[in-house]
Amino acid sequence: MKKLGSKLLAMALLFTISFVIQANVCYAITSAGEASYAGIDVSNWQGYIDYSRVRQAGIQVVYIKASQGRTYRDPYVEINYQNAKANGLKVGFYHFLTATNVREAEQEANFFASVIAGKEPDCKLVMDYETFQGVGVTTINQIAETFLQKVQQLTGKQTIVYSNLYDSQHIFNKNLANQYQLWLAYYGNDQNLTSTTSNWNEWIGIQYDDKGIIPGINGYVDRDNFTAGIFLSEAGEIPDQGNSGSENASGGETIRYTIKRGDTLSQIANRYGTTVAELAGINQIADPNLIYPGQIITIPTDSSILGNETRCTGKIIYTVKRGDTLWGIANRYGITVSQLVSINQISNPNLIYPGEKIRITSLSSPNCNQNQTISPPITGITYVVRRGDTLWSISRRYGVTVRYLVEKNNVQNPNLIYPGQIIRI
Repeated sequence: MKKLGSKLLAMALLFTISFVIQANVCYAITSAGEASYAGIDVSNWQGYIDYSRVRQAGIQVVYIKASQGRTYRDPYVEINYQNAKANGLKVGFYHFLTATNVREAEQEANFFASVIAGKEPDCKLVMDYETFQGVGVTTINQIAETFLQKVQQLTGKQTIVYSNLYDSQHIFNKNLANQYQLWLAYYGNDQNLTSTTSNWNEWIGIQYDDKGIIPGINGYVDRDNFTAGIFLSEAGEIPDQGNSGSENASGGETIRYTIKRGDTLSQIANRYGTTVAELAGINQIADPNLIYPGQIITIPTDSSILGNETRCTGKIIYTVKRGDTLWGIANRYGITVSQLVSINQISNPNLIYPGEKIRITSLSSPNCNQNQTISPPITGITYVVRRGDTLWSISRRYGVTVRYLVEKNNVQNPNLIYPGQIIRI
């Protein structure tokens, strides 16, 4: 009996040691398969893209921003989709989630589904949820799961999570990781992930650079590598649910926003993907630095980009709205005022009127030259901030990203810059 008891004690001790060791194993985040599909992800930040040249550069997959929040439709979603498909790229869509509760998550899912209704994605639909606005971790995971489930229900398509490494470790929980695959943003050497823990054990896509240079795209673009796991198991058109998914949208073009204490036009413009100049013009605000709590302003949520065009054979048409300027329109589309004047034969650049149609690209655009290369963004210069400037408007002027400017200049609050401040490009 003593001998048997000793054996049982030894076995119990061995089991305990084994359990402790297993509990402390550092599981690596590895690729779910060979990462053999070169990709990019794009939004209105890139402006007009020549997808024929993108395809020639070896890009196979493009993820397109479709929407943000409950009202903002990316103004380039339609033309990005049509031209990427026309040039044989595999297409996916992502939504930038801003919900602070489960109800808002459902509304955003409805809106996302309505924006991509009628389209045929090749890749799984993506939730980009990275700004949490003080929401607790438990609620964050409830919001994420609600959004992902609702999108799957509405579209009939699989959904996945886009996340940086920190959030995959500390914010999104294991339950979410067990249900949804990961597209990881990680700009270091991915070999380092072999000794890194996360609630996910593998990724099906990795965003490895936010300063990629690709022919056909002006300025920087995010670069990605994808595995075959990124593709939908079943293709097909997204069904139309017959609603906008937003209680605040007005005709899909504008919303009314009530200023809260602490708001600035710069913050509001960044939140809704527009510019300070556009908000000031539409709302007849004489001093963009002077707004007050309770004031109601109109915010545009869509731009007039029409048709299935390519840079060499077609056009983008913009319908001028009240308060627009040629500078504001040029800034939005990443071109110059002189280009707009030349393309549209405008005799007086200071005189445009609501309802006027502005051609953004020329039928005889020099970009039709397939041998032309896209130059990297202008860098190594300094810019003095002027009244009404935002980091977004400066980034568009110089062909860089807001993230680049924030990191380059150690900006603590991207929504707070002031006249006279020096920005290094």
